[in-house]
Amino acid sequence: MKVEIWSDVMCPFCYIGKRRFEKALSLFDERDHTEVIWKSFQLNPGIVTDPSKNINQYLADIKGWSVDEARRMNDYVTGMAAGEGLIYDFDKAIVANSFDAHRLIQLAKTVARADEMEERLFRAYFTEGLNTSDHDTLLQLAVQAGLDQSRAAEVLSGSEFADAVERDLYDARQIGVTGVPFFVFNDRYTISGAQASETFLGALKKSWNELHEKAPD
Repeated sequence: MKVEIWSDVMCPFCYIGKRRFEKALSLFDERDHTEVIWKSFQLNPGIVTDPSKNINQYLADIKGWSVDEARRMNDYVTGMAAGEGLIYDFDKAIVANSFDAHRLIQLAKTVARADEMEERLFRAYFTEGLNTSDHDTLLQLAVQAGLDQSRAAEVLSGSEFADAVERDLYDARQIGVTGVPFFVFNDRYTISGAQASETFLGALKKSWNELHEKAPD
């Protein structure tokens, strides 16, 4: 059985959704027979990396909010994250384009390290305040996630895997994904957002049961 997850490494709800899905998967009896496939998505493909811009100001600008409204929203999300054991520090977050980070995730998929790469990028962005667009930083994160250093450097130095990222973005548009995280279970059932673990577990069980139903005599 497969579960595809469209996600962006600068999406706070995606990290929360990852944790909630992981909890559901840990309770799923057939977890060892479930393939999780990470798919690239960009909330704002045109974003320009700007280490000098505060994330609250960035959100205020793109959402039409006041800075105080943006800060209150981030405080709320920080509380949600804490409930899942995650530490968010939006005061340190660096506004960054995630395209190259997604290229590394695509590389990681080829060596079965996509989950580790996703996790490392999430922590770098939300907890450590690292620039997840900077190539030197990305290279360090790739190595920490278990990728070969020379191979990751080769990818970052060119445009390799850009087509894979674009294909995921295209697929998302085709199935109507407008926000992430977005989960697709066996090409049949979908869940949008960082839903409760019980919701994910229910979808896993239903998808598995339907996949293995006996054909009628």
